[in-house]
Amino acid sequence: MHCYFNGAIMPVEQASVNINDLGLLRGYGLFDYFRTYNGVPFQWDGYWARFVRSAEVLHLRVPLTQAQTAEILTELHRLSGQPDVAFRFVLTGGYSPDSVSVVEPNWLIIAENLPKDNPEGRVRGIKVLPFEFVRDLPELKSTNYLHMIRLAAEMKSQGAADLLYYKDGEVSELTRSNFFIFKGDTLVTADKNILHGITRKVVLELAEKEFKVEVRPMLVSELEEADEAFTTSTTKWVMPVVQIGRQIVGDGKPGPRTLKLLAQFEALVNGYGK
Repeated sequence: MHCYFNGAIMPVEQASVNINDLGLLRGYGLFDYFRTYNGVPFQWDGYWARFVRSAEVLHLRVPLTQAQTAEILTELHRLSGQPDVAFRFVLTGGYSPDSVSVVEPNWLIIAENLPKDNPEGRVRGIKVLPFEFVRDLPELKSTNYLHMIRLAAEMKSQGAADLLYYKDGEVSELTRSNFFIFKGDTLVTADKNILHGITRKVVLELAEKEFKVEVRPMLVSELEEADEAFTTSTTKWVMPVVQIGRQIVGDGKPGPRTLKLLAQFEALVNGYGK
């Protein structure tokens, strides 16, 4: 596969950064991740807008326009030889003379093979572990995933797929995806301390057509009242959550409302760009 790095397209194996990059020294960087369907980048305008907003929060300059970046995506897709690919943007603080100052960001765009699908998870649902934490600057996708990686072995030992963040009695999100519960026909999702996911936005638009939707603080105490739960992301789509720690959600199986949203989302992406 190929990537774009600071003005040039090259094989991924040839790209490298110097050891004084602020992403390495200070963890100062952000990323975004999305994919194509039928060769067309999914929700491209939304992902670009989020990426630019995140860069502004970190005071990092995005060196290209959206149109220029789209041309690079087209070329990377062509070079991949694949019907569909994923794209990963990485923007770091760049090379710093004093390990603090930002001079010029480094920008990397990687074309990747699509992640391995998890159809079994969509059929059986996944387990998540509650973890008391709120991400720093949750509105952006920073490159800091300390807890997810640090606790990976613990999650595996408990048969869990992810962590569910909560703080001060409120639920926010999973480490890499948004979180929802159904209480009857009412869909609830958090409104703060979250990344405003693009898949989340699409699923909310689908849900509003036939369910009552509440975007508001979600209390930890509400988890016990949930009839269904699910999480959304580029890779997970609409993934049922059937267990939270020791608590079984509903009857322990993916719920009918969740599966309906999953089917609607699948139909949307299968026809995307056609």
